[in-house]
Amino acid sequence: MQLARRGEWAPIFGNRERHAEDCAPYLLRSRAFEVPLHTVENPDMRTRCFDHIDLRVTDMEAAKEFYRKFLPQLGFVHEKPGQYHTFYSAGGDKPSEFFCFELDEKHKPNNTRIAFWADTREEVDQIAKLVRDGGGKNLEGPEICKEYSPGYYGFFFEDPDGNKLEICCREQPVFPG
Repeated sequence: MQLARRGEWAPIFGNRERHAEDCAPYLLRSRAFEVPLHTVENPDMRTRCFDHIDLRVTDMEAAKEFYRKFLPQLGFVHEKPGQYHTFYSAGGDKPSEFFCFELDEKHKPNNTRIAFWADTREEVDQIAKLVRDGGGKNLEGPEICKEYSPGYYGFFFEDPDGNKLEICCREQPVFPG
């Protein structure tokens, strides 16, 4: 795979190669499309790019029990439950990312995957054990995923509702261009 240079067009790629058999009927009918790739050179780039993740669940109590097993290991140590939602944040006196799940009894999971960053393979392994012990479903790995990038190490799983999640670390950062 070649990366686009500034001002060129970059192809958008789909699912992981090893799940291609699941997508085969659709791959024959789909076409790649391109979007313009514009490199942003910003010395003041924020290290915090996301504000929050808002995930739907059909069973709030099952979600709380499951996510309490590993979200604190990822830095989401402060839990703030509500009647129809629960927030997990880093806490403290500064704004931080937060993870929220909200009750939606009609929720149907899709192929969207939320990937959490880990600093080391050991951290991926530790969280994988917590997820396994906590009742995660459709577990894959931890494993090296060469098709992603050199040294990409990930653990793939689903929550009780079938929402797709991942814990990963990279030996090398990914840079455009």
